[in-house]
Amino acid sequence: MENKNVKVPLIGKIAYGFGDVGCNFSWMFVSNFLMIFYTDVFGISMSAVSALMLFSRFWDAINDPIVGGLTDKTNSRWGRYRPWLLFAAPVTAILLILAFWAHPNWSNTAKIIYMVITYCLLVLGYTCVNIPYGTLCGAMTQNIDERAKINTSRSVSAMIAIGIINIITVPLISKLGASSPKTGYLSVAIIYGCIFTACHWFCFAKTKEVVTIPEKEKISLKVQLKAVMQNRPYILALIGQVLFGFTLYGRNADVLYYFTYVEGSASYYTVYSMCIIVPSIIGAACFQPVFKKTNNKGRAASIFALLTGISMLTLYLFNVKETPILFYAVSAITQFFFSGFNTAIYAIIPDCVEYGEWKTGLRNDGFQYAFVSLGNKVGMAIGTAFLAAMLGHYGYVANAQQNDAVIMVMKHSFTTIPGVLWIVTAIVLFFYRLNKKRYNEIVEELKHGKQN
Repeated sequence: MENKNVKVPLIGKIAYGFGDVGCNFSWMFVSNFLMIFYTDVFGISMSAVSALMLFSRFWDAINDPIVGGLTDKTNSRWGRYRPWLLFAAPVTAILLILAFWAHPNWSNTAKIIYMVITYCLLVLGYTCVNIPYGTLCGAMTQNIDERAKINTSRSVSAMIAIGIINIITVPLISKLGASSPKTGYLSVAIIYGCIFTACHWFCFAKTKEVVTIPEKEKISLKVQLKAVMQNRPYILALIGQVLFGFTLYGRNADVLYYFTYVEGSASYYTVYSMCIIVPSIIGAACFQPVFKKTNNKGRAASIFALLTGISMLTLYLFNVKETPILFYAVSAITQFFFSGFNTAIYAIIPDCVEYGEWKTGLRNDGFQYAFVSLGNKVGMAIGTAFLAAMLGHYGYVANAQQNDAVIMVMKHSFTTIPGVLWIVTAIVLFFYRLNKKRYNEIVEELKHGKQN
């Protein structure tokens, strides 16, 4: 292996950040709006949506490790991971558009079949982009501080993108869907699909892989899984990703329901999004000073997760109508801490690759990131399926006044449930031991061919 402890040029950091801008214009749009599109526009039942979320994770369990393994085996003049951004991004954009192309007058059977096929293909397409994109960070440098800067760029860019998406999507859907909501959703999907592709092409063009790995003999799945199980920092990061996916995407799926039915108007969502965009950017940038203070990315993530959980529990006490200032202020504080965590959790993963290579002699970047992606999606599936099941169980009716039980499910899913889970996440990541000093020692040993 050729080790490269290089500094990444500014344009490379910016381009890598744009990759996550693209990811969010696809996946955050899906996580925030697809479920309510299915139930309130396409006319699919909550029980069918819940079943889809769980079924799709079996699909992920198959395709994520396969895609991760294929990226590790890719050998081109552009590197291992960058070619996937070039070719898979436009295909995924088309699949995003198809997912939001729907006819409410179809039969229930036709709706469900179409939903299952398009969603599973979209998940596969996104996997073919997101796994190589996430793995690319570790191939750009082995310098732990540079990786922290790259992930800060990624997170800041993501927070800006998420803020923009949250602010403009509801007004865009309303304006472009003046004739019908389905036209609004489809039009936005087309716009966001084009942005998704353009961002990943820019990332492809301006990044460079410098950590090269020679071709090696085929390694069985059993051997790779055994190596992963010996990588303690990676296991903790993986558990953190599962909890992260459950908490984040379950809440994201609930957010539009919350403002529409609990607070009384989806327009509050736009105001909420405007209040949290600046704290999001500042919070993401604050990861680096916290990391310098702790010298441990896992501990930094743990601190941010704990404070996010406390803030979300506090948010339960306020609402838009009676205490708007406190509601938006606490929301801003919550987002500040969440953004710091979001930067930290993704900064952890590349460092675990070196630890795993030092511990087991096996380096499999793509395979490891595939399980991180899978863990995140499993959490997402459980979170969204749980929300859909609870709403369906307590009598949710689309586009109607909801009963008190449904309202409480929506409110707790926005505040107390994710609050408790953030605290659990903080406890898990507190035990992450791979600090900066130990990581640098491991990289030096790898350079000199030493094995534990």
